[in-house]
Amino acid sequence: MNYSILSAANAAADTQTNGWQMAISLGIWVVVLIAAYFLFLFPQRKKQKQEEELRNNIEIGDDVTTIGGIVGRVIAVRDDDETLIIETGSDKTRMRFKKWAISSVDTPNKQPKKDDKKKSETDSKKDKTTKKED
Repeated sequence: MNYSILSAANAAADTQTNGWQMAISLGIWVVVLIAAYFLFLFPQRKKQKQEEELRNNIEIGDDVTTIGGIVGRVIAVRDDDETLIIETGSDKTRMRFKKWAISSVDTPNKQPKKDDKKKSETDSKKDKTTKKED
């Protein structure tokens, strides 16, 4: 009789430890999935947003490179069908591409605004005066 009571108590203790073990392993999986999201998916979505913004800000006159490696200058942008026309080569060949086919915009940075130019001039004057004092 004592034997059956002890085996019932052991079985109850085993179910409690199995419950805790299952909760801990489930918690570990949740942590792993959250870490995977922040390590892989979040940066990928951020990069996709940047690429979409780059493609939406393409203007006439920008130099672009397609995903196929074709380099040219944008001569027309059509927002209605999400395409643009580029000229490439010395013979001015024109080609039409979807915006998603643009991998990079190679136009050098545009001239700084007048306010930025004034700030850089005053900063350089300040640097010269501080160097003379030293």
